Amino acid sequence: MSDDNPIILQTCPDDSREADAAVIWLHGLGADGSDFVPIVSELKLPDALNIRFIFPHAPLRPITINQGYRMRGWYDITSLDIAERDDEAGIVESGAMLTRLCDQQLAQGIAAKRIIVAGFSQGGAIALYAGLRYTHTLGGIMALSTYLPMQQRLQQESTVANHDTPIFMAHGLHDDVVATQFGLQTRALLQQQGYRVQWHDYAMGHSVCMEEINDISDWLDRILTQV
Repeated sequence: MSDDNPIILQTCPDDSREADAAVIWLHGLGADGSDFVPIVSELKLPDALNIRFIFPHAPLRPITINQGYRMRGWYDITSLDIAERDDEAGIVESGAMLTRLCDQQLAQGIAAKRIIVAGFSQGGAIALYAGLRYTHTLGGIMALSTYLPMQQRLQQESTVANHDTPIFMAHGLHDDVVATQFGLQTRALLQQQGYRVQWHDYAMGHSVCMEEINDISDWLDRILTQV
């Protein structure tokens, strides 16, 4: 995996206060950890929540669908039919990286129920993959403009610990990178297996809009206030 240190931001302006919640947010293909940093201030979350935001960088890897060009990615993409040909090795590797980041937050004193794993596109796929397999009960899983990879292995590999964990899914209705149908298929699969999915869609493409940011803010505030 990448040796780059993740970008870490804390919402509380009083640096003397240790964070008591963490959001680990993974970027999409070709971006890096800085991609979603500006959203932290746009969320306008209360200082009292005192959240540590962690934005890791994916490793540089050749991406088959982009003629093997090396870019930051959590796993390889070999086909436009992204949900059919999973790069299992890359997904497992990146899932393990996210698990280690969660474990590090536990070791620093943050309760598992105050850890949110989040991601956009490829990052959201890893958040779903790893979050549903994590052995401690998380506060929530946020999956933006994405889908669940390696769906056929979910039932045998998922943990009871996160079966009732709130899942926030959001997708653009005009997404031409990860088609909305992939998000809807994931929502249906998760709901069929009894997961708690909160679904949002927006009149946008493969991006994030202000309405979505407001919905994310409300969701985070609600989860971290009640724990």
